This record gives sequence, C-alpha cells and structure tokens, in this order.
Amino acid sequence: MKSVFAALLPGCLLLAVVAQAQAPTTPTAAPDAPYQPSATKTNDLVHTRLAVRFDYAKRYLYGQEWVTLKPHAYATDTLRLDAQGMDIKSVALVSGGAQQPLKFEYSDKNNLHINLGRLYKPGEEYMVYIEYTAKPDELKVQGSAAITDAKGLYFINPDSAVAGKPVQIWTQGETQSSSAWFPTIDRPNQKTTEEIAMTVPAKYTTLSNGRLVSQKPAGPGLRTDTWKMDLPHAPYLFMMAVGDFKITKDTWRGKEVSYYLEPKYAPFAKQIFGNTPDMLEFFSTRLGVEFPWNKYGQIVARDYVSGAMENTTATLHGEQVQMTERELLDRSYDQESVIAHELFHQWFGDYVTAESWSNITVNESMADFSEALYAEHKYGQDEADAHNYRYREAYLASPRDATKNLVRFHYNNREDVFDLVSYQKGGAIVQMLRTYLGDDVFFAGLQKYLTDNKFGNGEAQQMRLAMEAVSGQDLNWFYNQWYYGSGQPVVSIDYAWDAGSKTQSVTIKQTQPDKIFRLPLAIDYYVNGKVQRQRVTMTEATQTFTMPLAARPMLVNVDADKFTLWQKTDNKPLAEYLYQYSHAPLYVDRSEALEAAVAQQTSSPAARAVVLAALKDKFHGLREAAIEGLKLDDKAVAKAAAPTLRQLAATDPDNHVRAAALVALGKLKDKKDEKTLSAALSSQSYLVQGAALMGLSELNPNTALARAKTLEGDAHLAPAVTMIYAQKGGLEQWNYLRTTYDAAQGRGKYGLIPALTQMLPRLDDPTAFSEDVARIQALAVLPQLKARGYDKALIGVLQKGAEAQAGRPHGPQNQATVTAAVQAIEAAK
Repeated sequence: MKSVFAALLPGCLLLAVVAQAQAPTTPTAAPDAPYQPSATKTNDLVHTRLAVRFDYAKRYLYGQEWVTLKPHAYATDTLRLDAQGMDIKSVALVSGGAQQPLKFEYSDKNNLHINLGRLYKPGEEYMVYIEYTAKPDELKVQGSAAITDAKGLYFINPDSAVAGKPVQIWTQGETQSSSAWFPTIDRPNQKTTEEIAMTVPAKYTTLSNGRLVSQKPAGPGLRTDTWKMDLPHAPYLFMMAVGDFKITKDTWRGKEVSYYLEPKYAPFAKQIFGNTPDMLEFFSTRLGVEFPWNKYGQIVARDYVSGAMENTTATLHGEQVQMTERELLDRSYDQESVIAHELFHQWFGDYVTAESWSNITVNESMADFSEALYAEHKYGQDEADAHNYRYREAYLASPRDATKNLVRFHYNNREDVFDLVSYQKGGAIVQMLRTYLGDDVFFAGLQKYLTDNKFGNGEAQQMRLAMEAVSGQDLNWFYNQWYYGSGQPVVSIDYAWDAGSKTQSVTIKQTQPDKIFRLPLAIDYYVNGKVQRQRVTMTEATQTFTMPLAARPMLVNVDADKFTLWQKTDNKPLAEYLYQYSHAPLYVDRSEALEAAVAQQTSSPAARAVVLAALKDKFHGLREAAIEGLKLDDKAVAKAAAPTLRQLAATDPDNHVRAAALVALGKLKDKKDEKTLSAALSSQSYLVQGAALMGLSELNPNTALARAKTLEGDAHLAPAVTMIYAQKGGLEQWNYLRTTYDAAQGRGKYGLIPALTQMLPRLDDPTAFSEDVARIQALAVLPQLKARGYDKALIGVLQKGAEAQAGRPHGPQNQATVTAAVQAIEAAK
C-alpha cells in the first residue's frame, strides 16, 4: 500500500505552510494503547469461491459463497466470519451435492456466528455455503490518513450522473475491508486460494486475482468472467475491478504482464508502466526468488482511497499515475517509484504476509526500501540516494513519530500503523541493515526469509533469524534498537587535529534522552588526495575516535556511507564542506556541502563558487536545489549566476531544472530575459510553461496576468495560473482560483493550497475573503493535517491575512471572520 498522504508530505503540501511553520515540538510519550495480539486461529481458510453480481442503482453486491475451512489446532463445532453490514439470506453446510441449513447468529451486523452442527477435528475440511447481499455504501466506517475510506467495495459514478466520468467498480481490502463484500476471516494471518465469478455488463472489462479461466454470456447484455487463484493469499489481497478499461499486454519470462487504463490513456501504457518487466527481472534476480505468481496486472481507478494497493497479481493504482504524453515529459522518479513499491509487495506482503498489523514493517518498510533499490539499478546511485534522503528527511521532520516503535504491538486503531514510521523510517532502517551486512549477505538473508516463509506469514523476528543464519552474527542488538524501540540518535560531531602526534580526533556526542544507540560507522579521512577509511562502532553517549595520519586532513567525513538515521549537528568548518562537494562521491555529501555553501554564498566567495558549481552538477536534483538556493537579491550572486541560469533555462535536459531556472530568471529582473520566458510559454512541458509564466510575472506582471487569462482552460497549468493570480491579482481573479480549487482532487488540490493562502491578504471584499478563510479552515481541521501540526501553521496564515486587513474599509468584518475561524479550528477534535 502506498499512502497518498505519505507521498505528499515532502512535496506540495509543505509549500503551502512552510513559511508559517511552527518550531519543532518536543516529542511526548504516546498515550497508553492496548496490546494488539495476532489473531487467534480457531478455523483456517482453505478455499474461497464467490459468485457475485452488481446492482448499480442500489450500489449492492448480490453474492453466493462456498468457503472451505478446517479447524486449526482444536476440534470445534462453530465458525465465526467477518461480515460487515450485510443481509445474510441463508447459510448451509455443503456435503457432496446437498446443502444442509445451519443455524447462525448475525445480530451485530459484523460477526457471523455459525453452528456447524457437529464437532470437526483439527485439519478436517468442511464447506459452508452463504447467500448474502453486501451494502457498502450503507456502512458506517472510518478510514485513516493512509487509507481514507474503509467500505471495501466502491461504485464510481454508477448512475452516470457525472458527465465524462467513467463508471467503475473496484475493491480495497486493506486493512480488514474485504469482509464488506464477502464473509471471511478477515485477518492477515489467514491464507486461502480463490475463485471469483463476476457477472457484469458485457461492455465492461474485469480484473481479479490469478488467471481469467472463462468468459460466458449471462443473459441479455451480461457476461460472467471467472478468475481463479491457485496459490493461497490473504483475504485483504482479494480484488475486483469492473469498467471500461483498455488492456495493453506485455510479457516477462513467458508470464503475462498487463496494464488496464481508461481508453484515453491506453496509448501511453508502455510509457507509464513500461519498466515493469525490467522491475520483475531485477527484483527476481536480486532476491533470488522468482516472481511467484502466474501473471501481473496493473489497473488505474478513479476516486481511489489511497495511493495504490498490492492486490495479489493485480495492483490497483490511483488515477495520479495515469498520464498523457505531455504529462509524462515532466514525470519524476518519485512519481514512478510507486510502481516498484507495489510490485515488491508481491514478495513482501503477498508471498510472505505480515503476521499481524503490528508487524506491517515486513510489508511496508520493505516496499519503501525497494523504491530506491530500483532507482539505483535503473537510474543510478544519485537518484537512489536522493530518494532515500527525501524519505528520511520526511520522517525526521515529524517529531511526534519519534515516540513510536517500528514493530508496534500497542495501538488504538490498526490504521494508525500506516505512517511515516512503517514506511519512511522503516525503509531507512532496512537500508542501514543492508549497509551493515553488505549486499551479498543481506540479499541472501532476504532470500532465506522468503523461502522459509513462502505462502505464509512473517514477523520482524523471522527476518532477524534469516539474517542471523546467513551472516553468522547475533543481530538482536540491531532489531531491539531499531525495530522494537523508538526514536533515533541526536548527535553533535566535533573535530580536533593534534599537530604534534599527527592525530585526527572525532568526538560524537549522543544527546537524545533515555537510551544510547549502538552505531556502526565509517569515517573517511581525505589526506594528500587519498581517502583512508576507518570503521568504528559507537556504543557510549560520548565517544572520541582517533586516527594517525600523514598530514592534517582536508576533510573528515563521518558516516561516509550516509545511511545512518540520525539528527546531526556537524561542526565541520566551511572549508571542509566546500572540499566535500568536489571530493566526496555521494549525493548526500554534495547536498550537505551545497546546503552549507548556500547559507554563506553572500559572504564567502568560496561558498558562492560551490553554489555556482552545483548549478552544473551531474545530478538534476542538485542542479535544481542549487538554483532554488541562489540568493538572487544579492547583486554579486545574481551577476555570477546569470549566464548559467540562462543556459539551464534554455537547454537543460531535465524539465524540473529548466523550470527552476526560468523562475530564477524572473527574479533577475532583467528585461532581456522576457523574450526567453515568453518563448518558453510554448513548451510542450507543463512544468516549463508554468515556470515561464511565473518568471514573466516578475518582469511584466500585466503581461503575465493577460497570458494567464488565456491559459485558464488548461487544468495542467492551474497551479501556475492560480499562483500568478494569488501574487499579482485580486478580487477579479478570486472566482477562478476558488472554482479551480473546489474542482481539484488529490494531488491537484494540495498543489493549489499555496495560492489559496497567498491570495488571502490580497482580498478585501468580505464575501471573497470569507470564502477563502472557509477553505483554509476546512484544511486545518482535517485529521491527517491536524495530527501533524499543520493546523497551527494554517492558523498563522489566517492571522497574517487578518493583519493585512488593518486600515481597509472591510477590515473589522474580515478580522472578525478570521477570529471565528481560528476559534473553530482550535475547538475541533
């Protein structure tokens, strides 16, 4: 599962509030939460056969189920199944061709208790038939930040009321929502084979787990598609999808690889998903375990409630991955990485499934790790390291998450474990283990874990045992520290050179409360053009490491592998940081050096030279960071950077870099750049077009406003148009901004938040001002934003808007509107 909210954290949403962000809060201990055990197994699922048809008008599913089970360890004469909000028509025991009605109780509309009529011994199989009606839209269920709804089965535009929107049906099982559309033991430690016969309008295409074994006419305008899954998997990984999809077929090692898209996007299927066969080959080879299923399909659904879901053999993606040829020009690896993430789940999550939600790390942390793993293979080490660094920083920016264990046996709601700890922090921990053990041992450990637990369940302990078996090491210290503990080291690093003994000292001090982390580290010393590496292990609160050297080093690079998860204050002199940029090899080395240089570019010519050098860095992400770090209000910086900025704006092969350069050109305020900016408005890249408009607004606001008006009809340019209006427009432009924001969904809506907040101080009209305040207030009370403290930042936005009203004709009325909104936000739970 890929969480949209988690994916957005480092991106669009932060742009809206970063200027008003509050100082980091001190982590507080999490309130006591109950222990959450793995589900007790009384009966085991063996096989699940379903026959379903749909009532689009009522949004019902009419189902028949034949479920085969067996007692697990003790004889039993009862069966409990999860069945959420259904009408249960009949329940019977199936013996041969006959059915014997069984007594059942279903008073709470959640647990179906069945009296089997006799005692069944452990391992003795029996089959129960159930006829039922599922009513997902009538369920009163709540989602989470990661999975925003939990009703299991979704009818999209079933009455075709929304013009231009496709009619679709799709399911979402994680965490325990499959039981909203078929009775089952809806727990991750159950595994069952499966057969689903779907009767649907004949004009539609279907997708489910396993292989399509038959398609038969089922009456006027209807067809029954039967899908069969011969290998066992967890109930939450069952899926169905129905709609007008066009299938593009690919292949890998003789297995079908297919992409299901709306017809409009089908011509671009290979551009969107085309790396999938390469991912299958790479992961199969790297893990030493071939992709275990008989096919792999990917489908894109409208109004999906999360980012994507790794249903076995049939991943479902949200519509954000669906792109046209022009949109694909601007796609970054961060947008493609979800494809690798969900595919890796086919091993970690589907083949071997977390024993309980407490151990979701063996699913999600592994999938998060896979994103950079594939980037390293396909796009190089810098892309992988940048991806890892972005995710690591997202976790470290959330102090509240420092109180949570990675393996979390205590929680209030199982949805709570889908967070920055299970994803981003967990992925960083996996990468640290890889670095510590080395690739050969680490991947041999993963192979053993997958092989030993195939088609079953696993916990972090099983992974530890596998790693210990292949490495010959005791790894309890690592798992106790990182998996069964919380937080991370907070360190300061100091340096001293003893000229008499020619010895370099490095002192590292851990300042976090309560515990000391054991930290294996590499320290690189750069002396006379050569690098000497020292491997050390920190085990104390304060520890000094020494190294005799031929001469004073030009650079001491602590944590030279750059994968340690810590918050550090590195008291390295600027000169060493500047040396680090050109001599240390890794993305994080150069990024840290660039950050230090950016901070002193106006006072240090040497620092400025590093920022200018980074404008030509081999990695696009650092070129972009260097552009955005330029202090162009300083004449010396602007003069030195201008020639390179003009070159990047015209010729850089990466559209993100070109876009950043075009925005920077506007800040130069040089009229001769207006021609370049105007020409870029004709680019096929939406990023470049939008950036050109932003740059033009700095040189000629009236021209930019007029050009923005002509681009209002293209939704792809809405973020740029709305930002122009927010920064240069007023009441006349508010209607467009409001309408565009209200119509946007998902990432698009988050991307418009900066314009919403920047427009507020420019509005005087009470109606427009009140409308803007209402939208900001609605954002501030969203649980997923409030939980991370963004409500406070948005309150700051409102208060600045109120301050701007001072002395205006409607100032008192608008200030009262803000006061009421702030009170409502603070009162919201």
